[in-house]
Amino acid sequence: MIIVFNKYQGTGNDFIIIDNRTEIINPGDSALINRLCDRRFGIGADGLILISASHQYDFDMKYYNSDGFESTMCGNGGRCSSAYAIKEKIAGNNLIFKAIDGVHKAVMEGDIIRLQMNDVHEPRLINGNYFINTGSPHYVSFRTEINKIDVNSEGKTIRWSEDYAPAGTNVNFVEVREKGIYVRTYERGVEEETLSCGTGVTASAIASVLAGQIDTNPVSVITKGGNLSVSFKIDGKSITDIWLSGPATFVFEGMIKV
Repeated sequence: MIIVFNKYQGTGNDFIIIDNRTEIINPGDSALINRLCDRRFGIGADGLILISASHQYDFDMKYYNSDGFESTMCGNGGRCSSAYAIKEKIAGNNLIFKAIDGVHKAVMEGDIIRLQMNDVHEPRLINGNYFINTGSPHYVSFRTEINKIDVNSEGKTIRWSEDYAPAGTNVNFVEVREKGIYVRTYERGVEEETLSCGTGVTASAIASVLAGQIDTNPVSVITKGGNLSVSFKIDGKSITDIWLSGPATFVFEGMIKV
């Protein structure tokens, strides 16, 4: 079987996107999805996204980490899925799609995709560090000189900590800078540092304001793969009207025999 795919990246967080509205791929075939994401024996990506048909919305987004298994919400994946849907005329420049954590709006403004994230309720402090679920669970730790941190080693230890058992957590190290924050993220399911993580950037931005580290809104965020911004409102113990904004870039289209 020949599968047509698109490759997209959002600030270095890269994805294979496949139009699965005719169900050409079995969503439960984790071995195939893992092989497609393999950077040596497949196409190579942090994750794979299936665009599925929806009766209520423009499309359904099913996101899989590179380990082959369906995961929780992916912010950069949602932005790249929106850019893909607009390019392929599946949706217009203002669109609505459903993901595993619920319904999301997205808007294309020039080369920027703005994605509305779901509300965050009752962020917690665990051992002095923030734990915030932005569609995916995220540990946020404020540090200095984070380029000196071994993100894969320390991130793996925290990811499997008993505090976050049994599913584990994504891990973000955040450095406060003059005009925003710099974030490095260890992603569960990918099991290493990625160049950017949309839900992690969102959690880090929220934590930076809650902790009094940043007093601007939107929060400007630097990642290894590029720049993003996060805007939101704080309403008591809830964070509402959350928007993740940044570029979502088409890389190439190809075909692969499976």
